Amino acid sequence: MLTKKIVQMIEHPTRGEGVEEIGKCESRGWYLIRTRDFGLLWWGQVISQVGEGLNKVALLWFVYTLTGSALKVTVVGLLQTVPPLLLGPLIGVFLDRLPKKTVMVWVDLIRTIMTFLIPALFALDLLSLEGLYVLIFLTSIFSTIFGPALVSAVPRLVRPSELVTANALIQGTNNIGLLLGPAISGVLIAMMGAENVLYVNAATFLASALCLIPMRIHETLNIGKEASNMSTSVLDDLKVGFRFVFGAQSTVFLLAIISALYNLGVGAFVFILPVYAKEFLQVGPVQLGWLWSGLGVGMLAVSTWLAWKHQGDLHSRLRLIVRGMTIGGLAVCSLSLLDTPLVAAAVVIVVGGSTAVMNPVVWALLQEATPEHLMGRVLTTFSTGSMATAMAGMTGFGWIADTVGPAQSLIGLGLVLLLTAAVAIRCMRQTVIVQQVAT
Repeated sequence: MLTKKIVQMIEHPTRGEGVEEIGKCESRGWYLIRTRDFGLLWWGQVISQVGEGLNKVALLWFVYTLTGSALKVTVVGLLQTVPPLLLGPLIGVFLDRLPKKTVMVWVDLIRTIMTFLIPALFALDLLSLEGLYVLIFLTSIFSTIFGPALVSAVPRLVRPSELVTANALIQGTNNIGLLLGPAISGVLIAMMGAENVLYVNAATFLASALCLIPMRIHETLNIGKEASNMSTSVLDDLKVGFRFVFGAQSTVFLLAIISALYNLGVGAFVFILPVYAKEFLQVGPVQLGWLWSGLGVGMLAVSTWLAWKHQGDLHSRLRLIVRGMTIGGLAVCSLSLLDTPLVAAAVVIVVGGSTAVMNPVVWALLQEATPEHLMGRVLTTFSTGSMATAMAGMTGFGWIADTVGPAQSLIGLGLVLLLTAAVAIRCMRQTVIVQQVAT
């Protein structure tokens, strides 16, 4: 069973290295950024994520300025959502057959060109709405490839004892982009126009590619019986990946359930927040912006803390999920009783921080438990499931907020996070049983 493999990793976390070396590695924390290869990856991601933050505001503002239609702006969100849902597992098959560094470099270069073409064609009066949608859709396809390639590359750059730290640092780049990107974008739009901000966004993708090119990554392609034959059908490769996630590998399946529940709740919370701000707190868009910033502040703070914290064994990491989801669930439920903006903002910070423990820990567990030749398929399957459940949460809890009330919707979201904690407890108990059998 896969759980036995994870138990063996707990007992021998560095795959043969001494205890002294383990302590040395675990104490490195932020020193990972100073290492040549992971440092290049991290700085490239900081630049790229700030660029993504620029894009979130500039692209939507540009499309609205161009069309004057809110409906046509929402098409942008749809075009950015469809590729992960429809193509995720298929992308994973080909990602497992390709070197991750090469994939990431080419994806960044292609995104540079795609993003550059939008303002360039607009300046030449050659950009139609249909052409704009095509460019956005193609960019989204390549962005769908980059995320799993990035997470697959991390285990090739750091030791097993550093995975949670490395993943927390990568998640921190997302939080930095969320905090800085939109604010910088607003200033730049006022100074130079939304279309010219897209040039800046294209430059950030190019800078990310330039950081990745000198990076050295140790990876062995096509390890394993089913991966040794490059002519293996795509359908067969898909089945192998699905069997690993949903078949006998019960621990990975439990992690998939935990991740799905987390995205069901957290994805919906972001969209319920404006309704709560308007109906409960009676505040405007400026105060709503502060609430959203509070969510980002909490996530960045906990990502930073995880980067300093020793990884610990499997149970320590699962306990982080249990505690985080429990605190987050109770905090979201408590919002339904609050109507004071300052107190609500403090609770939103707690929500952001408590939910930020999830992805670095789950990514680390998957990176440890998944064979290298299956990594792309497993990660894209997780991403597809996360996107699907997030959309279901947005739709379902949005309907509850409209028909029953935002308070009931918040309570429901809190209960989902508490259920996530319960599944994590189930996962902990299962590993204890397997460990007892193994000994």
